[in-house]
Amino acid sequence: MSIDAPEVEIVATARVACDGGEGALGHPRVWLQMSPDTGWVECGYCDKRFVHRDFSDKTK
Repeated sequence: MSIDAPEVEIVATARVACDGGEGALGHPRVWLQMSPDTGWVECGYCDKRFVHRDFSDKTK
């Protein structure tokens, strides 16, 4: 059984930055690199999932 990511963002690049949003709920900015095989990556701090637009229909 898998648990859905709390938030999913479709992006156009394979390298993305995540800071958890603004304010007290944020975290240090981290840069994440997607695998060309899966087309997505999750932030280790907030679990937000970034999905490359070319894989958006394959990761649901």
